[in-house]
Amino acid sequence: MAVRGDSGNVVARAKAGVDWMAGFADLDMAQFPMLWALTPYGDAVFNQRQVPLLLAELDRLPAHLDGDWVGQARELCRVVERGQHLYLWFVGD
Repeated sequence: MAVRGDSGNVVARAKAGVDWMAGFADLDMAQFPMLWALTPYGDAVFNQRQVPLLLAELDRLPAHLDGDWVGQARELCRVVERGQHLYLWFVGD
């Protein structure tokens, strides 16, 4: 995970990664549309208007999907919210 600006420059980066084996494939798209967009092989990008939706989904994330990455994702979301022309990137393989 990283926050990048319009030019692609990295503003902030997380150290933790998402545990894809924990059950992301079982998330209900209707309840978790932002998190459902995440895949282990592709990139997902969230803009400033999408970040509040992502934060709300992180708040109701099932316990078995929790981990260090959740707190770090919240911190990166706050960086995006406070900045201008910033995006939260989940980078796949």
